[in-house]
Amino acid sequence: MANCPDFDSAFREQFGELLRWRRDVRRFLPDSVPSALLETVLASVAHAPSVGNSQPWRFVRVDSSSRRQGLLNSFRRANDEALAGYRGERAAHYARLKLSGLAEAPIVLAVFTDEATNQGHGLGRRTMPETLRYSTVGAVHTLWLVARCHGLGVGWVSIIEPDSVRTLLEVPSAWSLTALLCLGWPVEDHVDPELERAGWQERSRSLPVLIHR
Repeated sequence: MANCPDFDSAFREQFGELLRWRRDVRRFLPDSVPSALLETVLASVAHAPSVGNSQPWRFVRVDSSSRRQGLLNSFRRANDEALAGYRGERAAHYARLKLSGLAEAPIVLAVFTDEATNQGHGLGRRTMPETLRYSTVGAVHTLWLVARCHGLGVGWVSIIEPDSVRTLLEVPSAWSLTALLCLGWPVEDHVDPELERAGWQERSRSLPVLIHR
């Protein structure tokens, strides 16, 4: 049996700082990310939790300029549709927001969940099959924290057409899109969310609601 490290108060304080500085990044420098560093960040995903030890996440790096443009086109269509759902000043405010780093980020990763994976033999997901996707989200969060440790920024693009992305990247039909990530060196670092700085929505700093039964 291995001995657990002593996560002392200094470590806990630093970890708290890491959580506070893990922000969604939309503005990236054009500088490339060393391959060895990207491999280190991706390797961290192996430590993420997954239901039944299924590890259902599948990563696709999008390097082709035509496919990158296809992703950008999909974002723009989805963004126009989202904008049409707002009215008045809220619509004008939405139109001013920068909601994607797809045009600038040196690395774009499409993260899929393999809904048909046999790994894990179905343990833990018979009544809650969605836990496969939750596992992939846990992998994304793990990657995000490790990337931040190395000074990299990550942005999650959710304003996208999942089916268009699947078709564009020619992935198996059983793979569902869970996240589209932009990764690179941030233009600037902030401890507060961009949407809060832009006046879209303040972040709650209170404790989560805890209901006693």
